[in-house]
This record gives sequence, structure tokens and C-alpha cells, in this order.
Amino acid sequence: MRSRPAPVPMSHPPPPPAGNFGVSFTQMANSHLRRAIAALAPLLILLLAQQPPQARAQGRQSQPPTPAPATTPAATPAATPPAQPQATPGGRGRGGIAGPGPAVGGEVDETPAVTHHSVTVGGKALNYTATVAQMPLKDAAGETEAHIFYMAYTLDGVTDPARRPLTFCFNGGPGSASIWVHMGGMGPRSPKLLPDGGMPPPPYELKDNPDTWLDLTDLVFIDPVGTGYSRAKNVEVAHRMNGVQGDIQSVGEFMRMYLVRNSREISPLFIAGESYGTFRAAGLAGYLIDRGIAFNGVVLIGTTLNLETIWSRSDDLVYELELPTYAADAWYHKKIAPDLQRKDLKSLLKEVESFSTGEYAAALSKGDDLPAAERKAVIDKLVRYTGLEARYIDESNLRFDVSHFTRQLLRDRHQTIGRYDGRLVGPSALNVGETSDFDPSSSLITPPFTAMFTNYVRNELGYKTDLYYFPLGGIQPWDYGVQNGFGDTTSLLRGAMTKNPYMKVMVVAGYFDLATPYYAVEHTFNHMGLNPEMHKNISWSFYQAGHMLYIDGDSHTKLKRDVGEFISNSLPKRDEQSRDR
Repeated sequence: MRSRPAPVPMSHPPPPPAGNFGVSFTQMANSHLRRAIAALAPLLILLLAQQPPQARAQGRQSQPPTPAPATTPAATPAATPPAQPQATPGGRGRGGIAGPGPAVGGEVDETPAVTHHSVTVGGKALNYTATVAQMPLKDAAGETEAHIFYMAYTLDGVTDPARRPLTFCFNGGPGSASIWVHMGGMGPRSPKLLPDGGMPPPPYELKDNPDTWLDLTDLVFIDPVGTGYSRAKNVEVAHRMNGVQGDIQSVGEFMRMYLVRNSREISPLFIAGESYGTFRAAGLAGYLIDRGIAFNGVVLIGTTLNLETIWSRSDDLVYELELPTYAADAWYHKKIAPDLQRKDLKSLLKEVESFSTGEYAAALSKGDDLPAAERKAVIDKLVRYTGLEARYIDESNLRFDVSHFTRQLLRDRHQTIGRYDGRLVGPSALNVGETSDFDPSSSLITPPFTAMFTNYVRNELGYKTDLYYFPLGGIQPWDYGVQNGFGDTTSLLRGAMTKNPYMKVMVVAGYFDLATPYYAVEHTFNHMGLNPEMHKNISWSFYQAGHMLYIDGDSHTKLKRDVGEFISNSLPKRDEQSRDR
């Protein structure tokens, strides 16, 4: 294991003996010189702090960094140069910011790690090749300005790539690596979780994924710049790529280069994105169709294309779109009215949807002019549908956001429900908080995923690096490209569907997902301006699960089945291809 360079300690001279006032001229001159240096030191430190961050990045350096001058005057003993990192067998670079912070700088080895494996799916052994590597992204001058880390799984023995689908996969965030869809849903190996997707006691275990998509399609998992092991050359590049446009352009360039380098231009192509990854996927479909790359299908998991439908509080639309998911979470935890509790979930949600866009929307639109009798009638129904107390709803002015609801629903049990998955709960040690202190649906899955991924990539796939893997937290402040508005890629997806009438879209939604509520997604697609023929190319799959629905055992299997049907329906039929020839 390479050791990090040890910091050079600042040396301070011992103070002069007390009462020693007799000094020579030389001593006086030295004293004035020392005071001058001390006065200039803060200015020198400020100038050094303003140097580009990449100049201060830790990593391999030909010379040790020069420490800032000490403010205490004295001759400083010669410092011992910091120890250089020791070579690690198979090591693939080190450097940049090590740990949470901007994922920039550092030394990256582009040599791929290639290994061969087998997994049993549906009673059939699949032999496949795993390739783990870094793809360089170059500027117009041909200089590498970033690297994108990726992991590709390709089925062995394929003789005709024109008949073998290829799917590019990623998560969202923005700022999330692809670890979740990779290890949780699509890849050949997964961490063992509890049946509902919760965290088992450590130490964690890895298992084969019987529902991997590998029997349906080759898979390429992408970590966009600033996530995983992907690195921008410096902060300036990171700022440009950490935004809606820069993200689409950099990931789009990666996809183009992967297709060219691996001769997969003629393969059936798919994108599978989750969360903000659906926002990215929609943008990529529109961006790449104008660059000659057309997709057979796009899979959207936990979808948001118009961020106004999940973030805006300037009007009442978001409250209306969140309400059905509040009801679903309350139903799951048996908090709604007894007669409603006896209904199946789908029947309940149809009733709540009708109320939400009808009576509830009308009441909210009246604002302070809402008559008292109407207000009471709406409050009574909200109590029935959400399980919240009438007083709480009244004092919230009939409006409560996700962070309040997830904290309030099980307050009587001293519990908080998850935002990503309302089924998962965590304890609330102090039962006085107005909003959630944490998201149990995130904290319960992060440790097993992170631990098993870093162990898997190093020990099973042979990719050894000392770089820090950023599941989250490595990007710059995200540039949404708007002011006083919200990001929106619906027009790019509409453009892709218009220019490529063969492209199909699959929308995957969990009923217990409060990060991207299913009703908000339906609203978005119903307001995209698509003609009836284009709507025929959209299929919907709903699950009694949360945002990362694949962590639930039953939904995991259902997703594989639904995706298999979608891919099959998105491929040209052989008789059509023969007729075209």
C-alpha cells in the first residue's frame, strides 16, 4: 500500500532567555530583518493560497511542495523530503484530492484490467468478460482534460455485434457514481441485503445476481466526471463538466468513443439511467441523435425530467403531485383510515390521485380565500389519506413537504421514514425535530454497497488503485444552466423521439419513492406535447418499492422481467430486417 507523503512540520525556534537585553548591532539588524519577514508572511501565505488548486493537489511530484514561510523568525533546520509513495502491484495511480472534496487532479493509468467470469442466469451459465478502465477525454488541442472510469461486461462468444444489444448505465445525483444500479440491479454481482433492501449486519457478503441484465444486453457502467474514480484535470475543467450541458457533453463523448474503440456502432443501443440519471439520459438521447447516434430504447428508473415538478414551492403543483406517494407510504405503515387500509394499493392511489388534482388542487388555488367549511372538508380527507393529525395539517396550511412528512408520519413511534424508500425506517433519538435528521433509506444501504464494491473491483476484477472512490461528494456546485428557474430536459427527449420514431421509452416508478414521486413523472409525460403515436412508444412499469426499487427482492425480479420484455419490443424484428434488405 502506498503511503501518503507525510506533512513537513513547521519548525519554531526556542524563545530567547528571559532578561537577555544586551544585543550587538548584528543582532539588532537580524532582529529588524526577522520582524520584516514576519510582517510579510501573511501576504505571502495569501498569495500561495490563491494558486490554482491543482498546483496544491497531493500526488506524485518531482519535488516536494514548498512549505509556507513560518511567521516566527529563526533559521529553520533543513526539512527531510516527504517519503515518496511505494509501488503497489497493479496500482493505477494516486493523487488529486484524497477523500471528500473535489475529485480533481491525480495520476491516472489508462491500462484496462480485463478478467473472465461466469454467472448462472435462468439455469444457464453465461461466460463473460469484465473490462475496468479509464477513458481519456481530450480537448480541441488533443490534451487530456479528464478521465471517465467505466466497467464493461460483455458476453463471450458473440459473433454478430449487430444482434447483441449494448446498454450504457449510470446513476444520478447529480454527483453519484454508478455503484447503485451496477451492484444493486443490473450487474452480475451484488451485495447481500435484507429482503426489503435494508442493511444486514456486517461483515457484508457478495453474491451472484440471478437477475443480472447480462443475458439480455452487454452493460457499460459509467461514472461521470467527479464521481467514482473519474477525475477532471483541474478545478476549471471540473466546473465546466459539472453542470447540465458539460455533463451531457462529456458523457456523450465517452459513449461515442466507447462505440468507436470497441466497434459497437452497429449494435442495438440502449441507455438506462436512474434519478438525475434519467434527466441525463433524456438529454443524451436528444444530444446524440444530432451527432448520428440513435438509440433503440431508453430506460428511466426513478424519473425526473422537469425539476420544477419535484423542487418548486412557488406554486402548489408539487404538493398535489406528492400527495399520492404520501398516501402510499401511510398505507404501507398502516396509518390511514381503517376502511382505506383494507383497499389494495392501486385502488387507493386512484382515489387519492382524483382528490389531489380535483378537490385538493382547487382548495390550494384559493389560498387565503378558502372558506372555513371547505378547509375543514379538505383537512378531514387529508387526515384519512396521510395519517397525519388534523391540527398538524391545519397549522401547515394544508401544505407539507417531504422532509416534514417523513419525520411526522411515525413520530408517535419515534421513527423516521425514508425519502428514497418510505418503507424503510430509522429511529429518531430526539423526537422533537421538525424535519428528518437523516434518510434511513440512504444510510441503510450505503455501507454494504460501498464496502463490497471497492473490494470487488480490486480483488475480483483486478483493478488496483489508491485513488479515493467517490460514491457521492466529488463534484463542484452543479450548474443547472438556469436562473430563477429549474432544469428541464423534456424538450431534448421529445426531440429525440421525433427524430427517431423507432426509439422506445420505458418509465420505471416505485410507489414509495418520495425523491421522484410517480405522479410527478406522469404529469411530466402528459405535458410534453407528444402526439398520440409517440405515446405508443412509452411503456410504464410500477412497483411496490422505492426509488432504488431493485433493492427490494420481489421488485428486483420483476424489473428484470419487465426490462427483458422492453428490450425485446425495442429491437427490430428479423422479418422486418430481411424485408428492408
